[in-house]
Amino acid sequence: MIIKENFDLSAYNAYGLKVHCAKAIFPETEEELVNLFREELDQPRIILGNGNNVILGKSSYEQSFIIFNGSFNKIWIDKNHIIAQAGATLEQFSVSALNNNLSGAEIFYDIPSSVGGAVVMNAGASGEEIKNILFKVRYLDLEDLQVKEIFKEDIGFEYRNSFFQKNTDKIVLKAWFNLRPGNRETISLKMDATKANRWAKQPRNYPNCGSVFKRPQGKFVGPMIDELGLKGFTIGGAQVSEKHSGFIVNLGGATGEDILDLIKHIQNKVKDKFDILLEVEQRII
Repeated sequence: MIIKENFDLSAYNAYGLKVHCAKAIFPETEEELVNLFREELDQPRIILGNGNNVILGKSSYEQSFIIFNGSFNKIWIDKNHIIAQAGATLEQFSVSALNNNLSGAEIFYDIPSSVGGAVVMNAGASGEEIKNILFKVRYLDLEDLQVKEIFKEDIGFEYRNSFFQKNTDKIVLKAWFNLRPGNRETISLKMDATKANRWAKQPRNYPNCGSVFKRPQGKFVGPMIDELGLKGFTIGGAQVSEKHSGFIVNLGGATGEDILDLIKHIQNKVKDKFDILLEVEQRII
């Protein structure tokens, strides 16, 4: 386990916000993580995967951050199954599948997320979701400090939602995925096409955390924001992307407060015009 005091989180959040925490803890094993909570159960902590789909709303935090990125990220292959710790990225997960000629993970190749975050949010794209290949999840239940396992059928997956999203005292540790044998070249081509398609549409030239809002029933967020003339609208260093208005980007020097103020402004304008309250997809800390 690695512990660092007064830690700079700039490289650990996809918006690239300049944020510090009192202590950053990098567990390497499940046992270390469980013991950490058993020894200091009442200490306030924030769990961070690889910092995607997260808005750090403050410039500093007195709480300790438990960070999975870069340490809690092992991946195992068992025939047609991939088992991944929560801190593994979807890129690492997809490349492992490719290297073992396993198909089913291609669409997740360029989604910026950890495995744990993808399970919690039921990440997906182009009609595919993580639930489609998930088999079971191992998690730490902070209610009784027991490590438990739950099968996909009992996780209650919805659009960008799950049992874990609704129960924040359940921490994803590891996930099992069912894939299928495939042709390496075919798998690679789909991964490359998926990445090229995203890069053509999304503002990858600036730090961002992907789609800010959940898609409301019967509407698309981007066109609504475009109709309001908000593409390119800026507060501080945060801007509604000029490439895809469903994204907010950090032009440089943005703060979490800038991003939250911009979100509120968009929500108010959309509510006034379309009578729709946009729900934020990203986790606000």
